[in-house]
Amino acid sequence: MDPQDLLLMVFCLIDDELKALGPPRSRGPAPTLSDSEVVTIALVGELWGIADDKALYRFFRRYHAAAFPALLRVHRTTFARQAANLCWVKRRVQRRLAERLGDGPLWLVDSLPLPACRFARARTCRRFAGQVGWGFDPVANKAFYGFRLHLRTSPDGVILAYQLAPADAAETEVIWEVAPGPLATGLGDRNYWSPALAAAFEAAGGRLVAPFQMARHDKDPRRSQALLSVRRRIEHAIGQLVERFPCRRVRVKDIWHLEHRLVRKILSHTVAIWLNVRDGHEPLQFDRLAA
Repeated sequence: MDPQDLLLMVFCLIDDELKALGPPRSRGPAPTLSDSEVVTIALVGELWGIADDKALYRFFRRYHAAAFPALLRVHRTTFARQAANLCWVKRRVQRRLAERLGDGPLWLVDSLPLPACRFARARTCRRFAGQVGWGFDPVANKAFYGFRLHLRTSPDGVILAYQLAPADAAETEVIWEVAPGPLATGLGDRNYWSPALAAAFEAAGGRLVAPFQMARHDKDPRRSQALLSVRRRIEHAIGQLVERFPCRRVRVKDIWHLEHRLVRKILSHTVAIWLNVRDGHEPLQFDRLAA
C-alpha cells in the first residue's frame, strides 16, 4: 500500500474516533500538532517498525513533513509528551475498534513474557521495584525477570483485552482480569488446565477449555491437538507483537511509560486488522500495509 494512502486512512479513522469520544481537553489552548496527527504518526510508525519516540519524530519530519506540516514547529520532547499523555485516549479507541471487530461467543487466551532486563542484571536491577517477578519462558526454555502480558483475542486474532502482570502471577488467576463479562467459551493452552478453574467458569455461566497440562500423560492427544490448532491465531498475533511490534524491547524505567508503549502497539495492531477487514483481506496479513 502507498504510504500516503495508509497515512490518510489511519488519520481519518483516528480523527473520527476521537471526535466520537469528545474533546480530550476541558481547558487550555489547542496543541500545535493535533491529537489525531500525533496518534496517526505513532500508529503508522509502529506498523513500519519505528517504535522509538525520537526515531518517529525524526523519520516523519524528514519524509512526511508535507502530510504533517505542524510537526516542523513542534519540539521532539513536546511531541513525545503529547503522545504519552494520550495513552488513555488510545486505550478507549482500541476498545471501541476491538468490540466492533471481534466480540463473539468464542475467545482465546494466552500470555507472553516481557523481560525487564537481561538475566545477568536481574539481581541488581532497580527498575520496576516491587512490580516485577521471576517467571519461566517455555519458548526460550529459561527463567526471566519481568512481566507477562496476558491477552484475550477473538478467533481472528483481534486483541479484545490485555493485562500486564508480574511474571510470577499465575495465568489461572490473571485470566479473570481479561475474561469478558458474559464468559461464553474460552480456549487456553496447557497452562490454563485446571479442574477448579473450569468449575469456577461453569459456575459463572461460562466455559473454559484447555488441553491436559502434561502432554506425555494426555489421555486424549487428538482432542488436545485440535484445541491447539484452533489457538494458532492468538499465537500468530503474539508473534506479530514480538517481531513486527517489538513489545519485548522494554526501554523505560517506570510502569506508566511501559503501559503507554504497549497500548500504542496494541492499538496499531488493531488498526491494521481494521484496514485489512475493510478491504476484504485476511485480518493478520500486515505485509500489504507495511511500507
